[in-house]
Parts: sequence; structure tokens; C-alpha cells
Amino acid sequence: MPTSIFSINRPLTANELAARRTDLVRLGLAWLAMMQVMMFALPGYLRIDAGPNDSIEVLDWAILLMNWASLTLSIPVVLYSAWPIWGGLRRALKHRRVTMDVPVSISIVAAFIPSAIATVRGEGEVYFDSVTMFVAFLLTARYFEQRARQSLQTGVLGRSLRRLSEPLRIQSDRVATVFVLTQMGFAFVIAALWWLTQPEHALDILVALLVMSCPCALSLAVPASLAATHVSLAAHPDLSEEERAQLFVRTRTVARQNLYGSLGWHILTMPLAAVGLVTPWLATLLMFISSMAVIFNAWRLYRLPERMVKAQRRAFGSTGATA
Repeated sequence: MPTSIFSINRPLTANELAARRTDLVRLGLAWLAMMQVMMFALPGYLRIDAGPNDSIEVLDWAILLMNWASLTLSIPVVLYSAWPIWGGLRRALKHRRVTMDVPVSISIVAAFIPSAIATVRGEGEVYFDSVTMFVAFLLTARYFEQRARQSLQTGVLGRSLRRLSEPLRIQSDRVATVFVLTQMGFAFVIAALWWLTQPEHALDILVALLVMSCPCALSLAVPASLAATHVSLAAHPDLSEEERAQLFVRTRTVARQNLYGSLGWHILTMPLAAVGLVTPWLATLLMFISSMAVIFNAWRLYRLPERMVKAQRRAFGSTGATA
């Protein structure tokens, strides 16, 4: 058994090697674009109306320029880095079933298209940083999960992992789809109410709510948990059957904590966006916080085998002392 998710217990085929290189290129592009786009978004986050008019005018020109740069960097992320997501959407539509790629695709389009329109018009809020961050985080979780699955996919353990992962993925797809469709319906209703009362704010509210519907943390919940479990198994190949069973039980618990915890986070922040309190930087910050919370909670699974080993040693020491 390998001792790392980056070591494989069998030679990879030529197709697998090519797919891995492509995945790394897509992942590297997404992270590079995300860091640059978030840097370009900073002037817009810091803009205030106070100050001399000429300074504000120069800042607005800088923000417009940064928005165009962000749009330019976001296009290859959406079209190339996110290509596996669009492929998953195509397969889901072809087989008439709902997977996580369906709500993820909807959310990317809902954030990217209004941002591109706002950039071309030269007014309105943009969410390119949210789009690129979402794609980068999701591709990272899926890449580590795929690497871990390849390192542990043979034998009885591989079959046990597949039995563990499939029900969790199905549950995650179902929850994310219901949430995104409900949130989108809620967004259009709230935007309609704003259109009747204060139409100048209706579009911004709609875009903010659509961005808030992006299931970033939801889409990371299961892949991050499974990746942490795979890493734990690879790092601790001497676990007993009982210890592996405990790890699998804990994996299910953590995956559901991440899934429903991120869902609760989205529900709690929806009223903020509905009353117009969610700015672009706040939407991105909320997405980042929820995503990192999911990742850190999932990564606690990596320490679980160490705690089990320490507990056994303490128990063994107590038994020896008593004897």
C-alpha cells in the first residue's frame, strides 16, 4: 500500500498520464488567475466617495481597467480550467440526472455573465474573483481526491472506499441542486420586489443573490472529506480493519457536517443579500470563509489515525502498568 497519495501502486497508462498533466495545467491556470484577479479587485473594494473629485475619477478609471483585466483572465478559467465541469454538465443532461456539476455550472454562469456585462457597460458590480476562486478551490479538491483514489483504488480497500464515497456524492448532489434551484427562485422574487420599489438597485441585488447561491462550500464538502480520508489511509497503511471502520464512520459524519453546515451558512447569509447588505467583497469573503471552514473541518480526518494510535498506546501503557 502506498504511503502517500502521490505514490501509485501501479503504473499509470498513457491516457492517465496525459489526463494528469492536463489537470495540473487547468489547476495551475485557475490558481494563477485567481490570485491576479483578487489583486485586481482590491481597488474596487477600497473605493469610497469621500475625497477630491479628480482622485475619485482616476480611481474609477483604474477600477474599470482592472475589471477588464479580470475579465480577460477569467475567460480562460471559465472556458478551459472549468472544462471538466462543463463536461459533467453535458453528461448529466445527456443521461437526465442531476450531479454536482449542474448547480456548479449554473452558479458560474450566474456570476460570470452579469460581471462581463457590467464590465462592458462600465458600471455595476463584478464577481470575477468569486468565479475564479470557486473554480480553483473545486478543482483542487477534486484533484487531490482523484490522486488519492488512484493510489488506493485496488483490492478490498478500494472497493470499501467506493462504497463509502458513492452514497455521499449522491446525497451531496441532491442537496446542492435543491439549494441552488431554491436560491435562484428566491433571488428572482427578491429582485422583482426591489424592481417595484427601488429599480436602480434591483440588478445588483439579483447578482449578489445569484453569487451567494454558488455552492462553493457545498461542492467541496464531500471531495475534501474523501480526500482527507484517502490521505489518512495512505499515510497509515497499518491501520486495522476496526480502525478503518472507525475512520469511515467519522468520514460520513464530517462529510455531512460540511454539507449541512455550509448549507446553513448560505441560508443565514441570504437575508443579508436580500436587503442589499452584501457587497462584492463581502460575497467573496463569505464564500472564502465557508470554503476554508469545510477544508479545515475535513482535514481533521487526517489526524484521526494518529489519535487512535496514541489512544491505543495509552491503553497499552495503562494495562502494562496495572499488570
